[in-house]
Amino acid sequence: ANECMRIKILGDCYYCVSGLPVSLPTHARNCVKMGLDICEAIKQVREATGVDISMRVGIHSGNVLCGVIGLRKWQYDVWSHDVSLANRMEAAGVPGRVHITEATLNHLDKAYEVEDGHGEQRDPYLKEMNIRTYLVIDPRSQQPPPPSHHLSKPKGDATLKMRASVRVTRYLESWGAARPFAHLNHRESVSSSETPISNGRRQKAIPLRRHRAPDRSASPKGRLEDDCDDEMLSAIEGLSSTRPCCSKSDDFHTFGPIFLEKGFEREYRLVPIPRARYDFACASLVFVCILLVHLLVMPRMATLGVSFGLVACLLGLVLSFCFATEFSRCFPSRSTLQAISESVETQPLVRLVLVVLTVGSLLTVAIINMPLTLNPGPEQPGDNKTSPLAAQNRVGTPYELLPYYTCSCILGFIACSVFLRMSLELKAMLLTVALVAYLLLFNLSPCWHVSGNSTETNGTQRTRLLLSDAQSMPSHTLAPGAQETAPSPSYLERDLKIMVNFYLILFYATLILLSRQIDYYCRLDCLWKKKFKKEHEEFETMENVNRLLLENVLPAHVAAHFIGDKAAEDWYHQSYDCVCVMFASVPDFKVFYTECDVNKEGLECLRLLNEIIADFDELLLKPKFSGVEKIKTIGSTYMAAAGLSAPSGHENQDLERKHVHIGVLVEFSMALMSKLDGINRHSFNSFRLRVGINHGPVIAGVIGARKPQYDIWGNTVNVASRMESTGELGKIQVTEETCTILQGLGYSCECRGLINVKGKGELRTYFVCTDTAKFQGLGLN
Repeated sequence: ANECMRIKILGDCYYCVSGLPVSLPTHARNCVKMGLDICEAIKQVREATGVDISMRVGIHSGNVLCGVIGLRKWQYDVWSHDVSLANRMEAAGVPGRVHITEATLNHLDKAYEVEDGHGEQRDPYLKEMNIRTYLVIDPRSQQPPPPSHHLSKPKGDATLKMRASVRVTRYLESWGAARPFAHLNHRESVSSSETPISNGRRQKAIPLRRHRAPDRSASPKGRLEDDCDDEMLSAIEGLSSTRPCCSKSDDFHTFGPIFLEKGFEREYRLVPIPRARYDFACASLVFVCILLVHLLVMPRMATLGVSFGLVACLLGLVLSFCFATEFSRCFPSRSTLQAISESVETQPLVRLVLVVLTVGSLLTVAIINMPLTLNPGPEQPGDNKTSPLAAQNRVGTPYELLPYYTCSCILGFIACSVFLRMSLELKAMLLTVALVAYLLLFNLSPCWHVSGNSTETNGTQRTRLLLSDAQSMPSHTLAPGAQETAPSPSYLERDLKIMVNFYLILFYATLILLSRQIDYYCRLDCLWKKKFKKEHEEFETMENVNRLLLENVLPAHVAAHFIGDKAAEDWYHQSYDCVCVMFASVPDFKVFYTECDVNKEGLECLRLLNEIIADFDELLLKPKFSGVEKIKTIGSTYMAAAGLSAPSGHENQDLERKHVHIGVLVEFSMALMSKLDGINRHSFNSFRLRVGINHGPVIAGVIGARKPQYDIWGNTVNVASRMESTGELGKIQVTEETCTILQGLGYSCECRGLINVKGKGELRTYFVCTDTAKFQGLGLN
């Protein structure tokens, strides 16, 4: 609401800006409004809990350089003299008030009333730079306070017995503060509500895309999986809404189910077909049906046995190729047989040859015997004297055999259609050639020229049989009108010819349309798989990138917490009994940093700082320093800690193993000094590192909802920071307790004496004696 961006959190300091990354004319009012809201929130906490807590707010307007430096633990940050001045404004502020400079006041356009801040009396830098400051008057302070809806302040004995931290914690729990990454729950609901539904088809009774209410207790891992499912369902929904194969599509040609993308079309034609051998088994079953038709109905001739025998041998050879793996147990050359069987499914050329041989043989054997069977031979003498019993046992006439040949041809068509993944063009070509050949054979067959004589002869024979039977029967048994008239031969010929042609063309058209539909859905299935694979790969890539980014912002074990399966533990906090904390700063960089036209208003200075921090980060990649965790950078100060990777509760370990990470962090500090010395030699500078180290218990956790930040807190961190700020250039300053442990690890330390530490009084400190620390400034290491 205040259009402010949080930069980072430094202990109890909340650091934000307005006007980034896009400049805003209202940046001053935004920051003042933000500061007043913070003071009001802290005031409510103080009134509700009775804890004497307050907030100082310092604001300044000016120019900044913004960006990300280093290789690890990226954080968006700002640098400039104006940023340092804003820090001074906070330090010289008044608790519970917003402290602004005159530059900020000029941008407020009299939106707020102010009073003199007298900041120069509290900070020598403001006095030296002659900077006039002001305190903003909160407009809400002039209005009667509204009735409070928060928890009432504990009174009486409850106030005395309850610790201040407990009272604050209970009060803050009533706020219902958002957890880290909690805003990701609302992404889907926002996107779905902002997307207009332009097509009425999207409103279905059972939508594919699931709309869930935001679940604040769900883990990021669960939300990630749900997002993955939703993306996949959306892709399937889009593919399912593809128009039929006869309509225009973005993936297929208009006049045929062929992919527009030539590379994908080639990939589809070369893709292996699993279980293709079962198509040949189905074709063999069709061959058996054709054989049964010929054996049961057709005259048994030598040509019938030869033709079907050849086709049976061919099909047996094809099936042996397809099912070679089934015989691998009986033959020693198992790998060869398996390779032959797999080639049928994986090699398109081998599969194509076998399909053409199988389908061609079945289409041929279905009709090849028709010209021989329907070609009547010369009549034998004595045929006219056939007895009635012999006439009943005769082989059927051409008219009676033609329907059975038509059935065999249709079975041949079906044999071509059982190969579902066969190319539609090849299937259409084979069916078309077979149809033309069948129509020519049926319509130009010689049986039509002898059909009249055959019909007349059969009619005469039937008439003679009827007459002889009639003569043998008594006259009184013949009813009047019992004599039947046989249909004319031309009528029978025309009807039979029309029916044969009709059935062949009908089955041909049906199978062509069915094959086209099957080919379309096979291609659509392949398209689904490709798009699903592409979406899955993109999602995996995005997930890996997000994981890398998350691990670059948070420690690896903390990132695993948020991307793991812990559904009810979105909060991350961990207490440690012994963590070593290091602050390493380059104090000379503040003097080195200048803003002028020569160095592009400080940009070149910032480039050098980025090189220093990046070289420091490279040391973390060494296995020796794998237990060192970078926390953050504060200006030119590098903060790191060791001992955070393992949880607490290792009291049973021996002293040397328990404190080994302290020695590792000292070695890391010396390596930082060596790196800085190398940078000095190449950049002709004389920077020196000032290091402070302390160890003890800390609390680690992730704070912030929209920009989660991993940090550590505790008295150990504060003392380590004081060790750095009160130290000397080129030396590592440690506390007395840390010195005792280092001496036990084999390090020698030099007593510095008692120094005054802010908030701690006088502390006895020590310098770690190392050759690196001793000669680092001279560049002799």
